[in-house]
Amino acid sequence: MTRILGAALVAIGLVFVPGTAGATPPSGVTGTIIAQKTVGRTDYVLRTVTIAPGGYTGWHFHDGPLFAYVRQGTLTRTLDDCTTIQVSPKGSTIVEIPGAGHVHIGRNLGRTAVVLDVLYALPTGSPLSEDAADPGC
Repeated sequence: MTRILGAALVAIGLVFVPGTAGATPPSGVTGTIIAQKTVGRTDYVLRTVTIAPGGYTGWHFHDGPLFAYVRQGTLTRTLDDCTTIQVSPKGSTIVEIPGAGHVHIGRNLGRTAVVLDVLYALPTGSPLSEDAADPGC
């Protein structure tokens, strides 16, 4: 009886414990941290992000706001409603709203690399981004 109960608990755990099976990893994306500083309970990180032609960020969200400047190329972002597409060419600024309700993916659909200067303002200790499942777009 104890083994059956144990097996049942393991099976329930496998069903209800969140995993990364739905996560969509990036492809063709590199980043270099230029500067970082913690002020109070906020980590500020300045980073250059490069997305190769055909590359993408994977579906994700941020725990704090993100501010970006498109230095080169054109970034195409799709939001998790699958219909909102935002195209940001060279010289554009981008503001991304934080939280799991603001899942998105960034893609480079062009022939030249996309280069972004990005400022993250994150709760102390948060990752730069949180993986999210593909919403089915």
